[in-house]
Amino acid sequence: MTSGSISCLGRDGFHRMAYVAWGNGEAASNVICVHGLTRNGRDFDALAAKLSERSRVVCPDVVGRGKSDWLADPTQYQTPQYVADMAALVARMDVGWVDWVGTSMGGLIGMALAAQPGSPVRRLVLNDVGPFIPKAALERIAAYCGKAPPFADGDALEAYLRDVHGSFGPLTDEQWQHLARHGGRAVEEGVALAYDPGIAVPFNAVQPIADVDLWALWDAIHCPVLVLRGETSDLLSPETAAEMAARGPKATVIEIAGCGHAPALMDQGQVKVVDDWLGA
Repeated sequence: MTSGSISCLGRDGFHRMAYVAWGNGEAASNVICVHGLTRNGRDFDALAAKLSERSRVVCPDVVGRGKSDWLADPTQYQTPQYVADMAALVARMDVGWVDWVGTSMGGLIGMALAAQPGSPVRRLVLNDVGPFIPKAALERIAAYCGKAPPFADGDALEAYLRDVHGSFGPLTDEQWQHLARHGGRAVEEGVALAYDPGIAVPFNAVQPIADVDLWALWDAIHCPVLVLRGETSDLLSPETAAEMAARGPKATVIEIAGCGHAPALMDQGQVKVVDDWLGA
């Protein structure tokens, strides 16, 4: 695993987007893994380690998260900026196509890229997200996003993550420790979550929160799609998943037992599902 960064252009100038890369540039395939709203690229360590046996894998920290820069204007923490940044990443990789694995927000970014004419996305894996997001799930996310105070130490941060992200599934102590280790940043008061609290600003900009309908985007996608749905997910309903299998790119849908939103993709069984599908 190596670390790096690229410069991306936004409305107020350039910002740095950090990433970790696995494998090497001589691999036959290339995979980009993009995390959820409040997470970071190190969430994919277990998956990337496996995929890198035959692929070059790049896991960015979306701007405002992890080791990437924060934006001066938090209202710009939205999909258009994220898509532009990922297009810059693909250009830096200097490849004709990529396979995309996206959890929640990362899946929405992947959908937006895959729907574009001439898209470099060859195959798309959506982890517990789809073209219809109910407002109840968005309200739940808005209730915690950007609102956590600093924690006294890493143990307190880990306890918070276990509470807020319990729906990730039955993770081991080591896996929770991994998420906490890479999900915090040092501050004067102790440890804070490793993201700009300003990422919550777009949630509060439009009130009241409403359902999100992206079916037109979905119908513009033509590449093969794998959808993973957490068994008890409140963000991707069984009805939406079934419709994703029936229209547009007609996705393959696999339900992950024992998880809600969103499967952590750290369990070896979940890793195998993604690896097998991308390698088929």
